[in-house]
Amino acid sequence: MDIEQKQAEHIEHFVKQASSNQTSSSYLANVIVEATSHPSLFAFSEILALPKILELQGTEHSIYLDLLQMFAHGTWSEYKSSASRLPLLTPDQILKLKQLTMLTLAEANKVLSYDVLMHELDVVNVRELEDFLINECMYVGIVRGKLDQLRRCFEVQFAAGRDLRPGQLGNMIHTLSDWLGTSDNLLISIQDKIKWADTMSELDRKHKKENEERLEEVKNALSLKVRKVTNCQQADMEFRGHGGLFAEPGGVMDYDEDRRSKRRRHPMG
Repeated sequence: MDIEQKQAEHIEHFVKQASSNQTSSSYLANVIVEATSHPSLFAFSEILALPKILELQGTEHSIYLDLLQMFAHGTWSEYKSSASRLPLLTPDQILKLKQLTMLTLAEANKVLSYDVLMHELDVVNVRELEDFLINECMYVGIVRGKLDQLRRCFEVQFAAGRDLRPGQLGNMIHTLSDWLGTSDNLLISIQDKIKWADTMSELDRKHKKENEERLEEVKNALSLKVRKVTNCQQADMEFRGHGGLFAEPGGVMDYDEDRRSKRRRHPMG
């Protein structure tokens, strides 16, 4: 069962308790003490929003309403600065508030130095701090990360969310709106680049086709020239093959000289 489902079940349990027929302020104060001491409950806004819980304001138990608000939004350092007007915490509540403080720190920074953590959590040495991070945070499932002893820091990979502070919802909506606007602009830019890439691809395809057509033309022209040269060579070879028919090296016999020779061989009587 994941932490969100566990939270939902624990919240439902305490909401039912705080919404029961018991209306005394002392009973509701006890519900708040139980909720803030529960080892697996880290969200309190649903309990804090209950009308009966809000009715504690102005009663002798109003400090328990303030305590619940501290667990919903505050940190260990903030509690110490206001301890004089809040109930004394039990060991379980102290551990819970330090765990919640860790969530607040992890929400703001993804790399937390050991010095900052020891100061914010009232931890006296590195061994105690690492034991807290491993056993009370990572093992519980509210935080995941890496302990870097060489750099003396904790690298946050995941942290469960806390209840929203008053006014924080508006800031979150503003941040998400800015992010949405940036995403829209980025999407438009990506679409423009895709169109440009498609255009360049089409131009490249046309250029490639033109080059292939030109190459084919050159090949055809060269092939035609080769055939012409081959035909001429064959014709010349055939012509030279009839060279034995002629007595003269030049290939043509002198006709007049031939007649005179015949006359000498046949003198008139």
